[in-house]
Amino acid sequence: MTHVLRAASQSDLSAIYEMAKSTGGGFTNLPADRAKLANKLEIAAASFARAPDTLADDRYMFVLENTETGKVRGTCQIFSCIGADRPHYSYRIDAFTHYSSEFGRAMRCEMLTMVTDHNGSSEVGGLFLHPTERSAGAGSLLARSRYLFMAMHRPRFADRTLAELRGVIDDFGISPFWDGVTGRFFGMTFREADEFKALHGAQFIADLMPKHPIYTAMMPESAIAVMGVAHPSGRAAQRMLEKEGFAYRNYIDVFDGGPTMVCATDDIATIRYARQDALISIADNDGPQSLVARGRLGGFRAAYGRVTMAEGGIILDPAAAEAVRATAGERLTHIPH
Repeated sequence: MTHVLRAASQSDLSAIYEMAKSTGGGFTNLPADRAKLANKLEIAAASFARAPDTLADDRYMFVLENTETGKVRGTCQIFSCIGADRPHYSYRIDAFTHYSSEFGRAMRCEMLTMVTDHNGSSEVGGLFLHPTERSAGAGSLLARSRYLFMAMHRPRFADRTLAELRGVIDDFGISPFWDGVTGRFFGMTFREADEFKALHGAQFIADLMPKHPIYTAMMPESAIAVMGVAHPSGRAAQRMLEKEGFAYRNYIDVFDGGPTMVCATDDIATIRYARQDALISIADNDGPQSLVARGRLGGFRAAYGRVTMAEGGIILDPAAAEAVRATAGERLTHIPH
């Protein structure tokens, strides 16, 4: 076991900032701004410290630590109730058909409608894994641990969860969707708008964008081609989301056209099939590799380890037990890898 996921703290700021600088832009939830990241960590600390197990505007932040080197090599976030402080906007792709009897032809049309359909949902986002760690299941640990946290604190989350994937952006920081649609109303480059959004949020887009639908037939082909398409670096994340039960439902980001993936929270595979059992023994075993988690709120820790079912509970290998700081007799949440 070489990785553990845990709650982030202010001591992780420098490591998170270095990761944020290497994202290449388009990661609104991980801005390359030290003060903004420090503020996100403060909000996360308050969220972890909030006592009532109720749905609120909590924003949790986690880091993935390499236990061999002690270095932070990944991060992810959960937003318990988006749209609580300001509306959460998306474009919904609507399709309809016109028919002319005189012309003898039916025409299928698509249009983009700005909506707030996802207000009140929970969201998983802000996931970034250092390139040197993209092997040995680190990405899966980073992504799936969030769902175990949600399962262990279920009243704090909504009945629907979404994930917004970054849209197509080229190596020069150019977004075809921004240049072809949204950017035409702002007079700034995608990179400029991306930096502003990371610092101030996306409300300025909702304030200035036309509220009437936009017909895709009036958009350039370059923008149409990337609607609902994830950035190449996010394709693996999209496959993991689909494996969990998330699906693309024709909602896209108003900023870069990236896809919004949606799933009923209780239908997320890791949440649905996770179970809790007493840890009856810490010992080497030949059980299946499993995702194991323990701890409440800021004490939450998750790692992969060997788990064997036994009478009265489970047996967990020592390395995993040390990673999650488990002791015999307590209850652990786990699910096979």
